[in-house]
Amino acid sequence: MEDIDRTLIDSALKGDQSAYKSLMERHRQAIFHISLKIVHDSEIAADLVQETFMKAFASLATYRSEFKFSTWLYRIAANTAIDHLRKQRMKMLSLDSPAQSEDGQIEIEVADNSYNPEKDLINREQRFSINEAIESLPEKYRVVIVYRHKDDKSYDEIAEALSLPVGTVKARIFRARELLKKKLRPGL
Repeated sequence: MEDIDRTLIDSALKGDQSAYKSLMERHRQAIFHISLKIVHDSEIAADLVQETFMKAFASLATYRSEFKFSTWLYRIAANTAIDHLRKQRMKMLSLDSPAQSEDGQIEIEVADNSYNPEKDLINREQRFSINEAIESLPEKYRVVIVYRHKDDKSYDEIAEALSLPVGTVKARIFRARELLKKKLRPGL
């Protein structure tokens, strides 16, 4: 593995563009995963992959071959992602002091998203009501709804499990949903 990287690095330093491309292809996925673990946003992680390779290729001549190339590259990726987070933190506002605008100071208010027992009770009642409605469906409709929405089975998997044509499964799921809407409408 490292021998391939070293050969590619030597070729890249001699100006071989395909060597740069090969190095990127070999390490892109790992760089993406490192960046994603740090920033938790796939679009930003994809941008950071490009930035990582730009930094690495700009300083490729400083890479010392007694160390693993992947370790050196992954360190650049981690530092690039951490730098990104630091820049983002610097743009944040303080909740303790008012923000300055053209019209003066603005107090910052933050919604209270803490635990709400009333909301929790309503959600539990709705889940209970939905489960109750599913249980009250005729057997042929209840089975397909449970397979589709609770077990997350595909139409083909349901058809195979029940020895039914796919079209019949789709029709039963449609009919079951319609029955559930009628049953749940008054309560919701």
